[in-house]
Amino acid sequence: MSSLPDSDPAADNAAIEVRCYFVRERNALLCRAEFSELFTDHYLHLMENEIRHNPENDQLLKDALAAITLHLASRPRNETTAWTMNFKEPAVNIFAVGSSKSGNVIARLSSEDVKVGGSNMFYCQVVREEESTRQSTVAFEDYDVFNAVESYYLQSEQRPAAYFHVEAEDIVMVTAQPDCDLEWFVNLDDEKLKTIDQDEDLSLLETRVYHYGCGCSLDRIYPIISSMSEDALSDVFAGEETANASCPRCGARYRITREGLEAFISSQ
Repeated sequence: MSSLPDSDPAADNAAIEVRCYFVRERNALLCRAEFSELFTDHYLHLMENEIRHNPENDQLLKDALAAITLHLASRPRNETTAWTMNFKEPAVNIFAVGSSKSGNVIARLSSEDVKVGGSNMFYCQVVREEESTRQSTVAFEDYDVFNAVESYYLQSEQRPAAYFHVEAEDIVMVTAQPDCDLEWFVNLDDEKLKTIDQDEDLSLLETRVYHYGCGCSLDRIYPIISSMSEDALSDVFAGEETANASCPRCGARYRITREGLEAFISSQ
């Protein structure tokens, strides 16, 4: 998993605030955010790079951005997490990655040449500072991002989690803590979340800030290109002095040149 940079390469993008609460007497953690501004930057990114998705895939991608952001807010600050969701039918891959240290989150959807197996699969990689990478793989059923993450929690984290659309872009994640009131937890729904601050005793634990950002640049693309074989580079440039390249994490498009590549190699 390629980690996101520690610096803030998306400083011009709007920051959203995730509020994390402890639900007293229920022993649950509730993380909530309004994603309008983050989604706006997401759409600007798609438009700038001429990336288009059908409405169903567009919603999957937005749900992935919201899901990983709320998940990160519930976890230690020194974690970088990457998810890959492989949907069987129709065949779609979603890659989402984020870091609480940098505050960056990004996601990309692919619907062409997607390889699938016998079931939908969820792959998770977690990197924590000075620790080895942790990996998990779980199967899930529904054609739904939130269901995929909830299945991951049950099978890998060994505790339930649930996501809710309180409004179109006001999204909540609730995770069970030790001695959680599970009868209350399983009966939560979108309508109950609309009044949860009135119906339950919520204690604000912390707030965290995230924004839409990948951190990719030509300086990060050239190392990838320079590692290719001569035959592969010939295919990339196809006899021309310039070629197109895209970031594998966010799909941003870059124009690379032989001169720039040679200058990078010389500098190394």
